[in-house]
Amino acid sequence: MSARADVAVFMPSLRGGGAERVMLDLAQGMAGRGYAVDVVVVNREGAVQEVGQGVRLVDLERSRAATALPALVRYLRRRRPPVMLSTLEHTNVLAVVAARLVGGTRVVVREANTPDVDLSAAGLKGRAVRLAMRVAYQAATAVVAVSQGVGRSLQATLGLAPERVTVIANPVITERVAEGAAGVPDHPWFHDGGDPVVVGVGRLVEQKGFDTLVRAVALANERAPCRLLVLGEGPLRAELTELAASLGVAERLALPGFAANPFPYMRECELFVLSSRWEGLPNVLIQAMAVGAKVVATDCPSGPDEILDGGRHGRLVPVDDVAALADAIVEGLSAPRRPLPPEWRARYEAGAVLDRYLAVLGLPPCPQEER
Repeated sequence: MSARADVAVFMPSLRGGGAERVMLDLAQGMAGRGYAVDVVVVNREGAVQEVGQGVRLVDLERSRAATALPALVRYLRRRRPPVMLSTLEHTNVLAVVAARLVGGTRVVVREANTPDVDLSAAGLKGRAVRLAMRVAYQAATAVVAVSQGVGRSLQATLGLAPERVTVIANPVITERVAEGAAGVPDHPWFHDGGDPVVVGVGRLVEQKGFDTLVRAVALANERAPCRLLVLGEGPLRAELTELAASLGVAERLALPGFAANPFPYMRECELFVLSSRWEGLPNVLIQAMAVGAKVVATDCPSGPDEILDGGRHGRLVPVDDVAALADAIVEGLSAPRRPLPPEWRARYEAGAVLDRYLAVLGLPPCPQEER
């Protein structure tokens, strides 16, 4: 292992959420090109066990980002990476501060959420985070937004000039998706010959709007019998279960928990639904489309409208509109599957996205043979 990392990839943990998965895919892609890559985490909590061949895992062993500054400074002094790619608000601020204290490391921050929406409900804490982001993001070498909507939000909320923000979609279409989709969904509903299965994927939290989805599926069942399976875990599990029971569809809701490989479920379902209230760029929607699923999505800020090309590749409905979502589900269940154009896939294919990230990091497509 080289005494010096070519690039550090910094994130809070290994929980396996969308942002963490993207960063690991980027790290693995850079390692595959020949770069010495460190994945640095505040702590290694999470479901992800392997960071990838050729990638070095560095655990700062801290409970939260606010206490990790000294450890990150020590890491930068020891490994001296010329550039660090960071993601998510708190770790982005921490990365910029640590790099300024040490010197010699450029920091590119990646923003996956719309800060005007994502932090609006956080009160005084949200305002403090926005202030810290405004200062730190102005000081970063570059800012990457995962969608045009996130880019516009960064400009409006943090005062970033348009030329300071580079939009790069997530490297969502990877070999891992294709290989995973070849598997078999491990749930009896896909093998019992019963009513069609609608699938949602995400944490069981307010942002994902699964309460609206449960209500919409209950309403859709009056015209088109179907069942709802949501892959994910979170604090609203009991609330969603109680809601389904109150609507008389308890036996039509399955919450099997987090799935490391959701792709067979996406491929085999009759319809994939994204019911989010807000997003940055919803990876699960892209992944579902990439493996052949028919999709319906809320027209939330931001991402779905861009991904679906304004509704060309799937129905868009207003956020929290139960009746409109139910109508879209009924329509989607009977709609034919249509192939996606090659230019759509090219936006999200890992190799092309990695090239764009390397460019903004100031790195060539492959490192020089001699360091």
